[in-house]
Amino acid sequence: MEQTQSELIDAKIAGLGGWRGEMLARLREAIRQADPEVVETVKWRKASNPLGVPVWEHDGIICTGETYKDKVKLTFAQGAALDDPAGLFNSSLDGGTRRAIDFFEGAKVDAAALKALARAAVALNRAKAAPKKRAKG
Repeated sequence: MEQTQSELIDAKIAGLGGWRGEMLARLREAIRQADPEVVETVKWRKASNPLGVPVWEHDGIICTGETYKDKVKLTFAQGAALDDPAGLFNSSLDGGTRRAIDFFEGAKVDAAALKALARAAVALNRAKAAPKKRAKG
């Protein structure tokens, strides 16, 4: 039986184990709470990363959750266009489009600020998608 996209993310989290699995699960939960209509997908599956990269979407990509030996990276596809009053973005700051948050072992997650960022990303995606939807009639 084919696994759903959410089940693939479940498998990724379970396979990571330890603090990285716990961190990715916490970040995922905050995103899902911020946008109950979020669509979970898995992209960029390959031999070196068979479980791929978890992606959260709503009218476009909100963010991706990549895992490395020393961190879990949440990359917001349109992060450069988002207000970040809590100063969560700490990585990919020089990029013209994306912004990321690197979470290291023992890092605290400001769930309220993360949810606000996710909601802002959804609002931006919706604003960009609205003219396309109106054009289709």
